[in-house]
Amino acid sequence: MAGHSKWANIQHRKGRQDEKRGKIWTRVIREIMVAARQGGGDLTANPRLRLAVDKAKAANMPADTIKRNIDKATGNLEGVHYEEIRYEGYGIGGAAILVDTMTDNKVRTVAAVRHAFSKQGGNMGAEGAVAFQFKHCGQILLAPGADEAKVMDIALEAGADDVITDDEGGIEVLTSPTDFEAVKNAIEAAGFQPEIAEVTMRAENTVALTGDDAAKMQKLLDMIEEIDDVQNVFHNAEINP
Repeated sequence: MAGHSKWANIQHRKGRQDEKRGKIWTRVIREIMVAARQGGGDLTANPRLRLAVDKAKAANMPADTIKRNIDKATGNLEGVHYEEIRYEGYGIGGAAILVDTMTDNKVRTVAAVRHAFSKQGGNMGAEGAVAFQFKHCGQILLAPGADEAKVMDIALEAGADDVITDDEGGIEVLTSPTDFEAVKNAIEAAGFQPEIAEVTMRAENTVALTGDDAAKMQKLLDMIEEIDDVQNVFHNAEINP
């Protein structure tokens, strides 16, 4: 299946995330704790925890740090209780934004998120305001140059829902959240190295922003990202500075 060119925008997003590596450990630790608390500390029986531990290892987190936080979450050590809360809103040009947080103080968190939206020209919305514009799915992205036919055969055989090639040759593999691990493992076993592989909230449609609007939207996203309690920010803007 063909798709519009997303590669530059995807690389832009990845680059912005890479610039914020200082927050990676904090976010991964919270994800580990919530996943372990909800599904238990057994990696073989808890897919969400496996993904969180994979992220921790990719960020070079020591094994003892990973284990200590799993133990905290499962009651073996005293720890902080984090609550997951999602906020929704609108950015520049009506772009949709989802903000996933993990917090031990939701009054503090909602105030910080609301302040970021209002300061940078966005608007907080009610629950359900924009979530319908996103799909919860697994997303695996391969750089231009990968063998499209081979990737498609491997991905679909492993249970992928769709394989999309954009105008620049980048390949996007979409899966259900439950099939994500199996598809990712099959693609990697075949020798392909994804640029991005994650369970995400994927925008069904996008809003193109350029010039001043693109800059304003990036400021809004950056301010939200800087909030300590924010885990992930999803949006449907195609930012072209």
